[in-house]
Amino acid sequence: MSTTRTPLARALEHLAAGHWQPAHEIVQKEDSPLAAWLHGIVHILEGDLRNAQGWYKRADRPFPGADAVQSEIVAARAAVESASAR
Repeated sequence: MSTTRTPLARALEHLAAGHWQPAHEIVQKEDSPLAAWLHGIVHILEGDLRNAQGWYKRADRPFPGADAVQSEIVAARAAVESASAR
């Protein structure tokens, strides 16, 4: 596996640290269901739940609610790592 981090891996690092602004700058440039999921997480952290719901819909994922943000970050990390390993 490459040691170069993908943009989505960098976005996830920001999300895990609670820094939604730099994560948002990254994910808004990406176009994939995984990026849409991370974009939804961005908006949960930001507190814009209506926008988050829209991004979850684009990602074809059920909206988990604001209380699930940490478990969503963990699940998204596994998905990003799996995508990066391909």
